Amino acid sequence: MKNKWIKYITITAFIVLFSFGISCTDLLDQEPLGEWVEGDEGAGGSFQSDVFTLYAQARGFHVTSGNTALAIHNFRSEDAEKGSTASDGSAYGKMFDDFEYIASNTTLTNYWTNNYGIIILANKIITDIAEKEEELTEGDLTNLSEAHFFRAFSFFNLVRAFGDIPKIDFKVESAEEANIAKSPAAEIYALIDSDLEIAAENLPQIWAPVYIGRLTWGAAKSLHAKTYMMRNDWGNLYGAATAVIQSGLYNLNTPYNKIFREEGENNSGSIFELQCTATDAMPNSNEIGSQFAEVQGVRGAGEWNLGWGWHTPTELLAEAFEEGDPRKDETLLYFVKTGESTDSIPASQTEKPIANADVVNKYYNKKAYTSSTLRAKYAKSGHWFNIRLIRYADVVLMAAEAANETGKTQEAIDYLEMVRARARGSNNALLPKVTTTDQNELRNAIRHERRVELGMEFDRFYDLVRWGIARDVLHAAGKTGYQDKHALLPLPQTEVDKSNGVLIQNPNY
Repeated sequence: MKNKWIKYITITAFIVLFSFGISCTDLLDQEPLGEWVEGDEGAGGSFQSDVFTLYAQARGFHVTSGNTALAIHNFRSEDAEKGSTASDGSAYGKMFDDFEYIASNTTLTNYWTNNYGIIILANKIITDIAEKEEELTEGDLTNLSEAHFFRAFSFFNLVRAFGDIPKIDFKVESAEEANIAKSPAAEIYALIDSDLEIAAENLPQIWAPVYIGRLTWGAAKSLHAKTYMMRNDWGNLYGAATAVIQSGLYNLNTPYNKIFREEGENNSGSIFELQCTATDAMPNSNEIGSQFAEVQGVRGAGEWNLGWGWHTPTELLAEAFEEGDPRKDETLLYFVKTGESTDSIPASQTEKPIANADVVNKYYNKKAYTSSTLRAKYAKSGHWFNIRLIRYADVVLMAAEAANETGKTQEAIDYLEMVRARARGSNNALLPKVTTTDQNELRNAIRHERRVELGMEFDRFYDLVRWGIARDVLHAAGKTGYQDKHALLPLPQTEVDKSNGVLIQNPNY
């Protein structure tokens, strides 16, 4: 059924992308329908066709699935680094591991234009639905909610990365219209709040199986919680996160060692998961899949030539796990280098990957490791691998943090224990329950739990920033190039230059 859903997206999807300077006025041609024109809604002639394109764009290489997103979200923390070989993508290492920010770096442009591409299409959908002369159907309201969600999703990506940004919340007919000055981050967050309130109002709690992975009320509330978390808005974070918990729609019943395997896709703890697939005819297609697993795959040879070997765990992350924590071996993919013995790989890891001798990393990201059975069936690149963006455990830990910060100590302890209990499984000798009622001690325990439960996912760097400890933690980790200004990236210099003075570069760049 997931394949049906992806196939439908592929048939109806087209891409709308802008570079927002005056010098660029062309939309990309859509495939296979030709040039985009006003009123061309895709093969079905419905809002749903455009909406399905948003899903496809969200799993795009520069938004969630490729080294662009991984560099911006992950490399900047102490727990992840570029990996691969020293020479492969060395500019990424300098830029995001070492904080030698360069405004002309193309990664910034790609992240900016692709997220604004989602915003532009979402604006079109929102405006077109508002201008519909007939009474809105239930399907129209759902499409409207999906568009508001994705607009909020991309604005959240951009405001976290860059701070003040242009608030393009209107239908764009020409690139000149999108050449506007930055709005304060607070105004962007106000728009995000409004978008996610609208999304939650009309999105269903569940979908029929044929639409597995489609946005729900829980996804809107959970993303809203994450935006409150980034602002340290404890009251609203508590309200949003506990609403998801009290809904009873999700649970932590899926064992941790199943969550990131293909058998664990769309499990009972999955809240927002981008759907990818492969077929015999299209084993390596970005139209129905993504390069998320390939970018992070073992950089080896022959049967172990699984990918680029980027986004790798550090020894600091390995050391962060408590003794015996089962999540460690589900986060770190151990390997040996060409010519070495496989005896050093833990017995719990039945497959023993072999990497090129010149890779610089000690581990790969097991949360992006694919099934050998499916590799044999389709291709080694793993284009079918789903991208988990929001998990229920994240929401529970958000509730724990908000509860602790607002004096609800016992609730915070209980939420924290939910996550630790799932991790320890049936072995009560592991991961003892945290019982301290001291707010600071409990705060540190919750922060630790976020680090190990969500290791190698998408938020560690932003957690450090919002906690106000990024400089201390990163310097202690040897990333001494980090300064407070590096919490925000410079705006893409190409966009600044094309704006003819309208778009002002971030301070200190």
